[in-house]
Amino acid sequence: MSDLRTQALAIRDVFVAAGAEVVDPPVLQSADLLLDLYGEDIRARAYVTSDAMRGEQMLRPDFTVPVVQMHMANGAEPARYTYAGEVFRRQEDDPDKPSEYLQVGYEVFDRHDPAAADAEVFAIISQSVAPLSLRAATGDIGILMAAVEGLNTSEQRRAALRRHIWRPRRFRALLDRFGGRSATPDSRAALLSGDAETDTPLTGLRSQSEIDARVEALRQDAAEAPISAVEMDVLDALLAVRETMPFAVSQLRDLAVDLPAIRQAVTRVQARADALAARGVDVDALEFEASYGRTSMEYYDGFVFGFYADSRPDLPPVATGGRYDALTHRLGTGAEIPAVGAVLRPDVMALLEGPQ
Repeated sequence: MSDLRTQALAIRDVFVAAGAEVVDPPVLQSADLLLDLYGEDIRARAYVTSDAMRGEQMLRPDFTVPVVQMHMANGAEPARYTYAGEVFRRQEDDPDKPSEYLQVGYEVFDRHDPAAADAEVFAIISQSVAPLSLRAATGDIGILMAAVEGLNTSEQRRAALRRHIWRPRRFRALLDRFGGRSATPDSRAALLSGDAETDTPLTGLRSQSEIDARVEALRQDAAEAPISAVEMDVLDALLAVRETMPFAVSQLRDLAVDLPAIRQAVTRVQARADALAARGVDVDALEFEASYGRTSMEYYDGFVFGFYADSRPDLPPVATGGRYDALTHRLGTGAEIPAVGAVLRPDVMALLEGPQ
C-alpha cells in the first residue's frame, strides 16, 4: 500500500472514530445527472465514457454527489459518512496538475442544528491539518443568494444572477448591465432595434421560434428600469466584505439595514460563529470573505471554507468544504435534509510535510 493511501486511510479512521460510516461510491457516475446539475461546463473537467447499458458515464469528479444520492435513497437520520478514494479531473490548461488524486471526506446529514454541524465539520478538518499551520478562509454563499433574491428587479434578472453566482466575471458583467453601469453591446442594440440581419440561414440547434422568444425576452429586459443605485452600492459593499469574523458580521449587519433580505443569512453566520467558538475555534482571528467559494462546485449554497498554505501559493487548497442543502432536495425526489461536508487532499498534505 502506498504511503499516500496509508495516510488517507489513517485520516479516514479519525473520521470513523468521530462517528462516520465508511462508504465507497462507484468510480463511474451517470453523466446525465452531473450534466443536469452543473451544465455542459462539467465536460471540461471530467472524463467521459460510454456504456451500452448505462449510457454516458463520467469518472467521478468528486464524492459528494454519489454520497448524497446514496443517503437520500436509504440513509438514516442523522448520518455521518467518510470515504477515501480517487477522483478524476481533466487538466487541459496545466499538464503539471494531476488528473487523478486521492480525496478523504467527511459528510454530515443532520437537520437538528445546521450551525453546529457546520462547526463540527470545520473543526474536525481543522484538527486533521493542524500540524501544517495553514490559513483558514471562510464565507457563505447563502448571503449573496439572499441578496440577489431581495433585489427590486424582474425575476428574469434575478434568475440570471442566481445562475452565474459561481462565475464571478459573468455575474459582475450582468450586474453592471442590469444596474445601467455598462453600455448595451452594439450587436444587441441592433438586434433589439430590429436593424440586425434577419435573412441569415439557420445553422444552429435553435429553431426560429426559440430565437424569436429569446429576442422578445431581451426586449422585455431592456425595458426594465435599472437596479437602483442604492442596491448596487450595497451589493458592491457586500462583495467587498473581507474581515475577521466579528468585524465581518458587524459589516453585514450594517448592510442588512439597506438590504433586509440578507438578515436571516447574517443571523446564520452569527450562529455559526458561536458554534465554532464552542468547538474551540478562534473566531476572532478567523477570516470571512463574502465572495469566498464562488469558483467551487456549484452545489454549495451556504457555509464554505478552505485551508491554504501561504508559503506555497502554487499548491491547491489542502482542504475545502461547505453546505449543500439544495443538492439534497434535487437528488431526494422531494425529500431534503440539511447537509455539510469537506474533503482533504493527502497528496498536498504530503508535499507540505516534506520528506519523512
